[in-house]
Amino acid sequence: MFANGEEAKDTLFYTDKSTQISPQKLVLPTSLILIGSLNICNDWVNHAVRDEMTNLRGNNYFRADDNIQYLPVISYVGLGAIGVKSQHSFKERLVVTATSYLAMGIMVNGVKYAVNEKRPDSSAKNSFPSGHTATAFMGAELVRMEYGNGYGLGMYAIAGGVAFLRLYNDRHWLNDVIAGAGVGILSARIGYWLLPANEKLFKLNKKNSSKLAILPTYDYQNQALGLNLNVQF
Repeated sequence: MFANGEEAKDTLFYTDKSTQISPQKLVLPTSLILIGSLNICNDWVNHAVRDEMTNLRGNNYFRADDNIQYLPVISYVGLGAIGVKSQHSFKERLVVTATSYLAMGIMVNGVKYAVNEKRPDSSAKNSFPSGHTATAFMGAELVRMEYGNGYGLGMYAIAGGVAFLRLYNDRHWLNDVIAGAGVGILSARIGYWLLPANEKLFKLNKKNSSKLAILPTYDYQNQALGLNLNVQF
């Protein structure tokens, strides 16, 4: 019905359902986080899945998950810029992305260092929850909420592929990716729930100019690509 978020806000009866908080929206992400948390001590399930992945993989690792984890988030920001109908303006999507990333970073890193779970490959003690999976599912949920279930389904397939590769590459246990998916979905919804407050804080409804800088980054330790967003309103 609306071509973009700014047009929608000029309509008297428009309500932005994505920013409305309801208990029902907490059911899926909190259930995934709870299931993942309960399975931390379930060695039988985790090791059974790991054994299957080891048999499937052999010595043939496939590290694409380090890069494709960002594809859903990039799609969320960029689809509207190439003509796909969006519910919010470009500036609003950037703010939602930043808020969601902040929420996810706090939850993922806080829990990682509190739980101190060893990775299946014994490379570190920060396995729970999976940050790669959280990033991918956060982006997939953002795409679903902004562009609809059709685009969302495609991004969820990519996010599921990232979760699978975290298991395949022996970087995470099953419970890590389950909880990571829940954290990612919850982070995306938090980003939208806080959008009205951020609109007032950053005065997004005013027709002021904005400057955007997108810089690629590379994490040498984890051999992963990333993006650094710098926005001035």
